[in-house]
Amino acid sequence: MRVVLASQNRAKAAEIASVLAEAGLRAEVLSLAEFPQVVLPPETADTFEENSLAKARHVASAIDMPSIADDSGLEVDALHGRPGVMSARYAGEGASDADRNTKLLAELRRVAPEPRSARFRCAAAYAEPDGFTLLAEGTCEGRIAESPRGEGGFGYDPIFVPEGENRTMAELTPAEKDAISHRGKAFRRLAEMLRERLGRVDAGLG
Repeated sequence: MRVVLASQNRAKAAEIASVLAEAGLRAEVLSLAEFPQVVLPPETADTFEENSLAKARHVASAIDMPSIADDSGLEVDALHGRPGVMSARYAGEGASDADRNTKLLAELRRVAPEPRSARFRCAAAYAEPDGFTLLAEGTCEGRIAESPRGEGGFGYDPIFVPEGENRTMAELTPAEKDAISHRGKAFRRLAEMLRERLGRVDAGLG
């Protein structure tokens, strides 16, 4: 199958295509870099699910092709779920990953040291031009480290320690991270749902 990722990031499109293939769904995943005329809607919803569905629906309608999208972020229990859907904008527009990590660690210093429980959450959406949609979710439980560690990954990876690990996400190998990541789990589940969908369509069941 052929789908368009609601992102201009070609590397991300290739990564998702690889995850889908590992889950048994071979798909050509194009990025929005191939469709510069399409402008994504702002992420104004209160949940990852709503944001991902809005992006997938918008792209599917604009290009008249099936689209996939995701929205993800970090939820910290001691901060009542923040930064949540504001993860990318937590330290303001234009802030770096380091800026966001610094802000979050500073906020945690103002609360009790335990628990520092947190999770990465991802919602992966699929939309067809006729309005049909699928939605899958994935989470990775863990805790917030006291300081950044590791050179790999991106975002909050240097301060997030996955459950059962002493290393941060940024200290894991790419293969180790993919096996447990929220995004990997969400897109593997979406691949299963798409395989079921394609099987029903092939069988004439809609």
